[in-house]
Amino acid sequence: MEKTAGAAGMEDVLDRLGAVGPFFRVPHGEEPPGPGFRPMAELYGEPLGPYVAEIGRRLGGGPGRVAASTAQFGIASRLWSLGLGCAALSGRVPDLGPDRVWWRLPQAGSLELWLPCPDPGARPAEALGESVPGHLEVLDARLREGFGVSPRVLRGNSASALVGALRVLMDRVPGGAAVRLAEALLADAGPLGGTGTFVHEEGLGVAFVRRSCCLYYRVPGGGLCGDCVLRTR
Repeated sequence: MEKTAGAAGMEDVLDRLGAVGPFFRVPHGEEPPGPGFRPMAELYGEPLGPYVAEIGRRLGGGPGRVAASTAQFGIASRLWSLGLGCAALSGRVPDLGPDRVWWRLPQAGSLELWLPCPDPGARPAEALGESVPGHLEVLDARLREGFGVSPRVLRGNSASALVGALRVLMDRVPGGAAVRLAEALLADAGPLGGTGTFVHEEGLGVAFVRRSCCLYYRVPGGGLCGDCVLRTR
């Protein structure tokens, strides 16, 4: 299949993004890099229950609110890393629709993503404010309905995952594009407004304190995350 210049350019961005770290590595091509990959849209349906149950098993607990919150945090982290990373490297993001991003949970290790290529058309970086929250809106609704997870917790997870991706990118990718985009997403008028306090100081980095807790402290042997509201209390 002949590739357009835009598609080839985004594939190059994805290759460069993989060097940032394992959470940013997303294989791409005409065929998945192994069996078991399915569109994310399917995960938000019937497979979500078994997925949360497996996360709960790995945590040493059951398929309850803690497992559901942890599962959502992991998904949000991978999506933000992919989208924010592409935006930082190129000012563009691939099509991240639930039917375009595919997933697989290996027997050991975290969630894996795959993107079919060529991309039908990369989008401006600002589109990230719609694409990833669009994923999480569907996912969060299912987790609230099936597991009783607070929407405040889930939105806080998304914000924390975004800042986590930003911190890694600031160490590996020169320039302030990722910071500016994250600031806009976390601003009061942004899709993650009200989830926490975000501060960026040039030369010092970023700080974030969320206004909710991801519930990880309830995991056997777990503790408080660095940005947890319970630390400040």
